[in-house]
Amino acid sequence: MATSSSLAGEKTRWWLSNRKLVRKYLRDARSLVATRELPKVSTAVGLLDAALVVSPRHEAALELKARSLLFLRRFREVADMLQDYIPSCKMAAAADNDSSTSLGSAPLNRELLSPGREGSGSGIFFRCFSVSDLKRKFLAGLSKSSGDEGHWRYLVLGHACCRLGLLEDAMVLLQAGRRLAAAASRRRSVCWPDDSFISSTASTGGNGATPMPTELESTSQLLSHIKLLLRRTTAAVAALDAGVPAEASRLFSKVLDGRRGVPAAFAAGCFVGRASAHHAAGRLAEAIADCNRALAVEPFCVPALRARADLLEAVGALPDSLNDLDHLKLLYDSILRDGKLPGPPWRPHHGVRYRDIPVEHRALAARIQQLRCQVAAAGGCVDVDYHSLIGVRHGCTRSELERAHLLLSLRHKPEKATAFVARLEFADDHRDPDGVRDQAKMSAMVLYRMLQKGYSRIKATVMNEEKVAVAVAAAAQVAASIPTVAGGGSEVPKKAAVAAAGVFQRRFCRDTAEAGSMHCHGAIPVK
Repeated sequence: MATSSSLAGEKTRWWLSNRKLVRKYLRDARSLVATRELPKVSTAVGLLDAALVVSPRHEAALELKARSLLFLRRFREVADMLQDYIPSCKMAAAADNDSSTSLGSAPLNRELLSPGREGSGSGIFFRCFSVSDLKRKFLAGLSKSSGDEGHWRYLVLGHACCRLGLLEDAMVLLQAGRRLAAAASRRRSVCWPDDSFISSTASTGGNGATPMPTELESTSQLLSHIKLLLRRTTAAVAALDAGVPAEASRLFSKVLDGRRGVPAAFAAGCFVGRASAHHAAGRLAEAIADCNRALAVEPFCVPALRARADLLEAVGALPDSLNDLDHLKLLYDSILRDGKLPGPPWRPHHGVRYRDIPVEHRALAARIQQLRCQVAAAGGCVDVDYHSLIGVRHGCTRSELERAHLLLSLRHKPEKATAFVARLEFADDHRDPDGVRDQAKMSAMVLYRMLQKGYSRIKATVMNEEKVAVAVAAAAQVAASIPTVAGGGSEVPKKAAVAAAGVFQRRFCRDTAEAGSMHCHGAIPVK
């Protein structure tokens, strides 16, 4: 009894001492965060880490750390810290579990099965849920646990997901956080007296100054921006599926060229979508340029690599297409070796799924072998279809070629290739903007040289065709301007015959006169 009581006393003292230590860390961290200076906020994050080592589930420490990381723009750490609350990660984990259980002998999930109708004889049939249904279930789960968990998780994580390019997850999280915050505010306001409701004039300080937007107001503004981007992107994809590439390109351009910045990861997917629209419209140079921009932002973007390889193969640049396909094969090899897609689980992969990689890897190896055989059969000299690249028809005029070349040269100058970087919002897990600019300028320079080479070759061909056409037109004009004179089965020009007759007559008369004069002077002996 004495031993157990001593152990309990030591445990109580240890718990009280740790509690005091956590309170001290929190007090110091709050004072540092209140200064809103980056070095002091970074120091506060270190203190909060020490507090969480002592008490890992301390709610106040977790909230203050998440808000401090959001202030420091360390969005990746926020996503890693609250990864379990991201809807796409939850759905991906549920899909993996469902696929693993369907392959094994474990029973299927009862929520995905429903009994068939009576008398139909169908027994059990599968009922598929859409993404909206899954997100609705997620929100229902949030409402059930709203009493135990704070709404700050969803608001902070929603802001971080927006900066990381997870706009759909950010929309769900911000809507859930705003709903939970409003519900908590209503619950607190029930017991408030009438004099506790501060008027708007008192909140502004009474001097008419514009108040700072509250957290809910900034959340509402961010939500409206996210909805606008998603609405335009959805409309662009629908226009592309409907066979209207011009409208799809216009909508993608409105997303990418807006006044407000776009997250870099989300912009990479929009660049790939606009490249598909340009490809469908026959503007191959524009499509290649958009793929270059997407790869400058995300070097391991599988859809961008695949799309650029297809475009280069379409114009006949097989060596360049092989380089992209080899890069894509190395990326597939690393994915299969690691057993997961590159990056953290919450990172957007633009529709790429791990379970599709083995099949795509085999098809990619066969395609690479086929292209290498084509290059070997051509002896390494492959003719590039520069007409398709520049966007002019075969047999075009010099004015059409000059106009197309001028437009492409103005759009794809290497000096202008980095202008899109200023409209992107880079998170801490992305590349440095200077590195993105260098990569974009390098790829734009390769495309610009290809365009100049194509222009010179097409121009030489057009000039040769013009020379031949001028020669043929001159010969035809000469033949048309000379009428024919029939006689003796031969055609003699009338003017030439008259001129020849006049010359002969004059020469005959002159010779006759000379002969007469010589005879009169006795120059010619007469026998």
